[in-house]
Amino acid sequence: MDLNQKIIAGLLAGFFLIALLRVFSAPLKLALKLLANTFLGFLALWAVNATAGVTGIALGLNLWNALVIGILGLPGFVLLLLTQWIL
Repeated sequence: MDLNQKIIAGLLAGFFLIALLRVFSAPLKLALKLLANTFLGFLALWAVNATAGVTGIALGLNLWNALVIGILGLPGFVLLLLTQWIL
C-alpha cells in the first residue's frame, strides 16, 4: 500500500467516523439525559426518605421510582404519592 492509498483510506475512515457520530448523536444525547434525570430522581427520593420522619412521606428508593420521577418530573412524584396513598 503506497502513501496515496493510505491517505485515501484515512480520509474515508474519517468521513465514516463523522457520519457515525452524526447518526448516533441524537440517541446518545437522549440516553445521557435519561440517565442524568434518573440520577436526579434517585437524589429526590433519597431526600424524601431522609425527611420522612418530619413529613411522614416515604417512597421506596428503587430504579422504577427513580425512572418515573426522572422521566415525568414533579408530576411523576405526585403520581407516585397518589399511587402509594390509593394502595
